[in-house]
Amino acid sequence: MTPADRLAELEFELPLAGGDTPSRASATLVDVAALLRRHLPADDMFAPYADQLAALGPERLHGYLTGSIDAVLRRGSGADARYLVVDYKTNRLAPPDEALTLWHYRPEALAEAMMRSHYPLQLLLYLAALHRFLRWRHRGYDPERQLGGGLYLFVRGMAGPDTPVADGTPHGVMSWRPPAALVVELSALLEGRRS
Repeated sequence: MTPADRLAELEFELPLAGGDTPSRASATLVDVAALLRRHLPADDMFAPYADQLAALGPERLHGYLTGSIDAVLRRGSGADARYLVVDYKTNRLAPPDEALTLWHYRPEALAEAMMRSHYPLQLLLYLAALHRFLRWRHRGYDPERQLGGGLYLFVRGMAGPDTPVADGTPHGVMSWRPPAALVVELSALLEGRRS
């Protein structure tokens, strides 16, 4: 991968429907949870997150979401390019009275930690921002082919070549590629458009 294939700290600002004033077109977290239920198969590791998200309440979202994606990586070029969001995390996943080990960063523990910290929602928002960026900047952009999902790198659980691997996934690394249709519909929902 060359430096040209890595975009660090991609800043974004996503205006929500209604801007500073909630409107009937404004989405709620219950609406976002409904998208997750519609698009994620029951065996998706983050399918249970929909219930957790819906429990946060029906208040209408308004204002602007601003943020910075740690890195966007590109693999390939032109119509064959695929884009991936990368986020670095330093979370300590062991209980306070327990010594921290790589075992605390096994895949099942990462999925639980991600849902507890609402990282699936964060990744979906990052992907919606990336989707809008690519829609604007990449001629012939096709989200189904080119939106590659995300990697969450829990750096305390990564030990170089000695990092344990479970089912082909190194400890400390969480990858998730939600369906492109989910990201596209979330982007539209945040804009105040409903499908």
